[in-house]
Amino acid sequence: MPTAAIKTQAQNKMDQSIAAFQNNISKIRTGRATPALLDSVQVEYYGSNVPISQVANLSMIDSRTVGVQPWEKGMGAKIEKAIRDSDLGLNPSSMGDLIRVPMPPMSEERRKEMTKLVRHEGENAKIAIRNLRRDANENIKKLVKEKEASEDDQKRAESDIQKVTDKHIITIDQMVAAKEQEIMAV
Repeated sequence: MPTAAIKTQAQNKMDQSIAAFQNNISKIRTGRATPALLDSVQVEYYGSNVPISQVANLSMIDSRTVGVQPWEKGMGAKIEKAIRDSDLGLNPSSMGDLIRVPMPPMSEERRKEMTKLVRHEGENAKIAIRNLRRDANENIKKLVKEKEASEDDQKRAESDIQKVTDKHIITIDQMVAAKEQEIMAV
């Protein structure tokens, strides 16, 4: 595998790590309501657990309330129970066939806990990026050892991989800062 392929592979894996990190922090609750908050909730549907979005329509009623409209009449109670039993700390209420899920306001202490969680997720994402850099550099060293690439190619490739790594680390830092600001906004 040439050094260019190793660099491209490392870049793609780092991009995937950023996407996974973005997905992880989108699940962290801020003061505002969002239908994406319920993505992790699983509902028992004909014997199997499925995401809530596969059995109901999720919408915003107002800035602090998510509306859940079940597609089948009998699913309301199961959806309500699944939301209540999730570890999100939400208390849904039924109004006919519409389930309202109000977001309780977050205390200052809870906001600080959430920012710590975001920083922890950010650190995990940085570790993943650095591990990918290490793996790419080891692959390049193997090429040099097997005489498939020169030492100049190795230095250039390692420099390029470091630049890509730095760019991804900066992106993670920016995402963490933006999410912290979103959490701390009252």
